[in-house]
Amino acid sequence: MADTKDFNNKMVESNLTQQTSHDEAIVKLLAGHSEILHMVEQAFPVTIFARGTSLSIKGEDEELIKRLEDLLTQFAELALNGQKFSSAEIRYGLNQIGIGESVNLKSLYDEVVCVSNRGKPIRPCTNGQKEYTRAIRENDVTFAIGPAGTGKTYLAVAQAVAFLKSAKVSRIVLVRPVVEAGERLGYLPGDLMDKVEPYLRPLYDAFYELLPAEKFNRYIEKGIIELAPLAYMRGRTLNDCFIILDEAQNTTPEQMKMFLTRLGFGSKAIVTGDITQVDLPSNKISGLKLVQDILKDIPKIAFVRLSDHDVVRHEIVQRIVRAYENYEQRRKAPRTD
Repeated sequence: MADTKDFNNKMVESNLTQQTSHDEAIVKLLAGHSEILHMVEQAFPVTIFARGTSLSIKGEDEELIKRLEDLLTQFAELALNGQKFSSAEIRYGLNQIGIGESVNLKSLYDEVVCVSNRGKPIRPCTNGQKEYTRAIRENDVTFAIGPAGTGKTYLAVAQAVAFLKSAKVSRIVLVRPVVEAGERLGYLPGDLMDKVEPYLRPLYDAFYELLPAEKFNRYIEKGIIELAPLAYMRGRTLNDCFIILDEAQNTTPEQMKMFLTRLGFGSKAIVTGDITQVDLPSNKISGLKLVQDILKDIPKIAFVRLSDHDVVRHEIVQRIVRAYENYEQRRKAPRTD
């Protein structure tokens, strides 16, 4: 699609104007989505010109221009079908281009996990998230390990709601270890639920997006949705349940074994955690770290590892995750002096 081919630091131009009315509509649509074009220019050394039904990309890297042309065409075709994009979704496509990976947006937008209480389709936004949701459906136990903002908890809750609505399970059980994140909260007043609710609040937040508040509260009252601290799981057998263990990096190996052996007939277990944010005492090993070696070869158990490329929160979260990863790599690198 390039008009010129010169690799001696001269400009290469790609023109997205096509001959058919459909392709002209794509060009018009892209020209009207200035936020996408602006993000492209911020991320890559290219300049985009949109004039009427003509949209051209200019830069020095012909291969990059071809990949950007393909990505913009995909965005346009999806938008013509009524799809709206968040900045995080646009950024993911650009990140994939930046690391030289192919992008198939349609395969992501075709997969809907469930629908929120406002009618919004909930779906994976990255290839890693798509692998995660597929692993949940195909396995009895799925471990999702990755940094903050990669959708580990949210997608697990969305899949749980989908299973409950389709009667594939009769209950959802949400479990968290009660471990304070680097500070002592002291005595907490109230009954058991009052004491553990602060630790389970992120799970509440996910449910309030997926279910009307009154339905969620009714499910809680009837025990259809159960919130429980990990310590209260011992001795139980959970049949016909969708069980989520969140913040699993804060389990000990003994607690992890205890949780996994609660699984009964017709149940699924999802274990989520970030092994870079362990709040256990320094003399304790994280059960989530150890379990990767113990269970890695067992059928129907899947390990999905998400990365900073799967972060779908504010752009700054992705930058923070990468900065901490770079710091840890420098800290662990052997000194040369």
